[in-house]
Amino acid sequence: MKQWHTELTDRLIHAITNVKSEEECYLLLEDLCTIKEIMDMSQRLEVARLLSEDKNYQEITRATGVSTATISRVNKCLAYGSGGYRLAIDTLKSSEE
Repeated sequence: MKQWHTELTDRLIHAITNVKSEEECYLLLEDLCTIKEIMDMSQRLEVARLLSEDKNYQEITRATGVSTATISRVNKCLAYGSGGYRLAIDTLKSSEE
């Protein structure tokens, strides 16, 4: 078990995974996070999606406005992380088809 997996984070994950609609998710995220944090997370997911489509850093910066440092961080997570970005990207792809 990872150090940050605690009873409190378990409760948070349970709350997130048990929302019943996108609207409920928006409401929860808006109360939990600042709008900037939500937008930053959205951008990082988009960066991961674009990296998975083999876009280069310059194309991603133009499309998203994020720094190359952020792109590099997301790329590192894609390559060596826990697989969360890949799972999310695959889920989004299947729901769009």
